[in-house]
Amino acid sequence: MRRSKYLFVALVILVLGCKDGLDRLQKARMPTAFENVLIDSTNTISPYRPCEPSIFVSPKNPDVVVAGVVLNKTLRSEDGGRTWDMQLVESTYGVFGDPVITADYDGNFYFAHLADPDGLGRAGDTWLDRIVVQKSTDEGRTWNNGTYAGHRPPADQDKHWLAVDPRTNYIYMTWTEFDKYGSTNSQDKSRILFSRSADQGKSWSQAISINQLEGDCIDDDMTTEGAVPAVGPDGTIYVGWSYDSKIYFDRSVDLGRSWMENDFVVTEQVGGWAIDIPGLGRANGMPITATDLSDGPYRGHIYINYCDQSAGPDDTDVWLVKSADNGETWSEPVRVNDDPPGKHQFFTWMSVDPITGAIYVVFYDRRNHSDTMTDVYLAASFDGGATFRNVKVSETPFKASKESYVFFGDYNNISAYDGVVRPIWTRQEGRKLSVWTALIDL
Repeated sequence: MRRSKYLFVALVILVLGCKDGLDRLQKARMPTAFENVLIDSTNTISPYRPCEPSIFVSPKNPDVVVAGVVLNKTLRSEDGGRTWDMQLVESTYGVFGDPVITADYDGNFYFAHLADPDGLGRAGDTWLDRIVVQKSTDEGRTWNNGTYAGHRPPADQDKHWLAVDPRTNYIYMTWTEFDKYGSTNSQDKSRILFSRSADQGKSWSQAISINQLEGDCIDDDMTTEGAVPAVGPDGTIYVGWSYDSKIYFDRSVDLGRSWMENDFVVTEQVGGWAIDIPGLGRANGMPITATDLSDGPYRGHIYINYCDQSAGPDDTDVWLVKSADNGETWSEPVRVNDDPPGKHQFFTWMSVDPITGAIYVVFYDRRNHSDTMTDVYLAASFDGGATFRNVKVSETPFKASKESYVFFGDYNNISAYDGVVRPIWTRQEGRKLSVWTALIDL
């Protein structure tokens, strides 16, 4: 009886402690200013200026942060993102942009990117013929030659992302396959593919198609794009993507071997994923899927973050929908940006802190301007996505100008681990691009 009493008292203390921690998190005040750090401003290595940045905080050592930048650059920091070293990465399969950085739970980093084995870019027959994943076992200092998934010539492979299973360390990857990228032929289709590595990147399973409805190959609203995988605490794999002004959802409960018989629509995406933003050659509102892996009250929740123009072509907003029942049902969209209607918020990305369960969303924002001057904002939710607090994280705005004939990129990124939050974004000054982060430690 005495032991049972002690166990009961310990349980009460634990529950009260968790409640107190949650209350403090709910009432936490977000700082109003953040130190910005320049990561890359090298505009002379290739015709491609630095853009499309990806970033990841190591779960093994949060002081180690690794980033990837177009075209073939990785950068690493050993002091939480305050200082950075650059590496130019090579592979016999070619390195041609769409950098994606993640890490497994042993601290190994992975750099996934597009392929170009012939080194001829768009002029070559092998451009986009597979998705390449290079591995670093020394915290991003060096990278191996890489392995690949989805080599299915003559199809083109594009717009991939990675996720790591917290139980098995398996790596999951989803992307879009085009029968022929950019084709207007109605016979050419696009689809969402999936592959996994069960041996920490040494090999990849045969790619399989996971969606029912195929799109066109024009790289627009009727193309199936934006597949970002996420893994739940029990190992269930979730994927959302955009197609035909809707966001579709699929899941696998057997390590990706099989998927739902019927994809279903999570929400409408009014205006589609291809969005017109003044000052940009192109922009998108493709969805980001993430899960809560924490031991908090929202453990297992699934979140999908996206942009659309449901308020009209002059008012792009950032949205979030969520599911608390394994994706069976979904909430109504919650507006993430908290400004009055009438301004553009775009290029969103989301990270859910696996330790605290806090949701962090980074996006470009023009609420403070009447032209193409642009800030970077962070929205944070400590109540499972019910409400968001917005704060500007860029120190100064920049002016977006498509007249400069510079490829600005298709995405930004953010990573969070135990209160260490590192957004990453591209900044434009005329024809010069640069990549930045903000030091956010909560």
